[in-house]
Amino acid sequence: MLNIYTVCYKNLLRKKLRSSLTIIGVGLSAWVLASLMGFNKGYEASLNRDIDNMGFQVVLTAKGCPYEAATLMLKGGTSLRYMKEEVMQTVAANPEVESMTPMLMQAIFDPNKGEEGGMSAYLGVDPASYPQMKTYLEFKQGSWFKNPEAYEAVLGYEAAELEQREVGDMLLIPEKEVELKVVGILKRTGTQDDGTIFIPVKAVQKIFGRSGELTGLGIKVKKDANIGQLEQKLYELPDVQVVSLAQVKQTIMNLVSTAKVMVLSIAVIAVIIAMVGVINTILMSVFERYQEIGILKSIGAMPEDIFKLIWIETFILCLLGGMLGAVMAFGLSQLTEVLIRQLLPYSPTGSLIVLDSSLVLTTLVAVLLIGLLSGLYPAWKAARVRPLESIRSEMS
Repeated sequence: MLNIYTVCYKNLLRKKLRSSLTIIGVGLSAWVLASLMGFNKGYEASLNRDIDNMGFQVVLTAKGCPYEAATLMLKGGTSLRYMKEEVMQTVAANPEVESMTPMLMQAIFDPNKGEEGGMSAYLGVDPASYPQMKTYLEFKQGSWFKNPEAYEAVLGYEAAELEQREVGDMLLIPEKEVELKVVGILKRTGTQDDGTIFIPVKAVQKIFGRSGELTGLGIKVKKDANIGQLEQKLYELPDVQVVSLAQVKQTIMNLVSTAKVMVLSIAVIAVIIAMVGVINTILMSVFERYQEIGILKSIGAMPEDIFKLIWIETFILCLLGGMLGAVMAFGLSQLTEVLIRQLLPYSPTGSLIVLDSSLVLTTLVAVLLIGLLSGLYPAWKAARVRPLESIRSEMS
């Protein structure tokens, strides 16, 4: 015995192409909506993880372009301007400072790597303080150097692959004709650390002739301390600039907000198009079945029965479209992420689109609500069909 859901399903099968195109339209809007919400969730989580992985909340650099410094920080490096090493004593005197780590970055063109991508990044770090702040770094082989002045190197995962070095091998610094002994190789982290060559900061100062100079000072603030108050004190220091990671995060989020508005606009347009498509499909179905609806009412069907019949058809279309959109969101998430990375001014490491069951369920519910609203007018139109007028139109 046929029930109302079976009747609705068979009615939709009458025009398979039209119904299929409507389902695809709803699916595309659901895909855009799910991807947008997943992006909002994933981008902020990835950005917070990148900042947390830096191990410090404030970076002190030599005066220069703050945007350049912020970009280089998030890329795993520091500004290539220099400041005096004595600034560490002044900073350490502040009660808000829990710990700090000096950094000296140098980059040299390596002719063996070709004209493109031939730069080798050397980051001088303190073997005592740097590992304590970068606690997420794990070793594939070896360990950190013990002597702060030793000519030794720890290679990031990609740097080790590119240089084809293992623990115990020697690594030549181009132009300087200095060999370093590889004492450790890090596991893959998915960050810029993978391509970095770490050297004791004292050794970098000696090799590159930068005695008593640094490119950056990472500062870890005490949990209960007022970061803003510390920043005000650091601003008073001469010839240095303060880059707060909270400010960097806010600046990037402001830039990304523009992209979010654009994507949200596309999502709204897609939803509106889907609604128009659903209304068009159901209205065409109602007009094509004008006489059929009149006959149903003439043999006892009430207006609410007709309304329910048409509304359920709308529900089925939106349910199938929402399910299709959820499948597309999961299946095309990587492609969507690649496209987003091409548009954003800065993309943190890790996944930019985070999809889970709750997000997909929210998308499905939103699509169903939109679909049910879209079906109100066609269902109301069908419920107002007069049997006598529909029969006369058939006879004429």
